[in-house]
This record gives sequence, structure tokens and C-alpha cells, in this order.
Amino acid sequence: MGSGGHVRRDVRDDSGGAVVEFVALSVLLLIPLVYLVVTVSRIQAGILAAEAAAHDAARAVVVEGVRSLEQGRSHAAAFDAGVARAEALVTVQLDNFGFERDDARVAVGCTAEPCLSLGSNITAAVEVDVALPGVPGFIGRALPLAVTVGGSASSPVDSLAGER
Repeated sequence: MGSGGHVRRDVRDDSGGAVVEFVALSVLLLIPLVYLVVTVSRIQAGILAAEAAAHDAARAVVVEGVRSLEQGRSHAAAFDAGVARAEALVTVQLDNFGFERDDARVAVGCTAEPCLSLGSNITAAVEVDVALPGVPGFIGRALPLAVTVGGSASSPVDSLAGER
């Protein structure tokens, strides 16, 4: 009690302070967590895109190459036709996962000469550059802020391919 009989109240009342602290800490912890989830999701999408594109590319070279061989083209021309078809399918797969064709590199090869001979394998490897989300362009030009992920696949030229 004070000198005049009045009850003195504490000026430093903390009521409501816990709510402010909770909100501030939640925001400070939640924003990095959300960014981490978005980044990991984007990298996983890149991995899936590379794997799917490599699988489709290898199979496309076999299917289109065998079709071209059946039309009387040479092995080299048939392989080139298959690679052209594979490039188109890689573009479609990358687009399905939200990536640009310029973000990827494709390598197609064969295990035997001539390519597309019965019993050989066609291999395809796709690498995708996954840019980190939310990074401004001027920082991306100064620092490498992308993760490169890849996928590979092999498709056999089976003995039934020429017997259709």
C-alpha cells in the first residue's frame, strides 16, 4: 500500500507477452522449415523427371529405331531417328515435372556396333539442373545455386523386335 492508501499496480504487466513470443518464434522457425520442404520437393521432382526422361528416351530409341530399320533405313539413320524421338520425349517429361528443356542434358549410346543390332542395349542418361526456389536472378548469376541430379536407363533391343 502506498502512502495515500492506494494500491500500486505494477507497470510491467506481462499479460499477452507469451502470445507475441509464440508467434514470433513460430514464424522464425516455420519459414526455414517451409523453405526446406519446398527445396527438397523441387529436388525430388528433378530426380523423378530425370529418371522418367531417361527411361522414355532409351525406350524411344529402340522403338523408333526398329521401326526405321523395318522401313529399310540404315542402322545409323535408324539410330538418329530414334534419338530425335527420344529428344522429343525428354522435352515432354521435363515439362510434365515443371522443368525447361534448357535445364537438362541428354546422352544416348549403344552397347554394340552397329547400334540397334539384336541383343544390344540402348542406354540413356539425363541430367537436370534444379534451381533453388526463391533465389533472385542476380544472386544466381554470381553463385552456382542449382543442384544437378541425374537418371539413367537401359533398354534392350530384343530378339522379337524385328519379327513383327
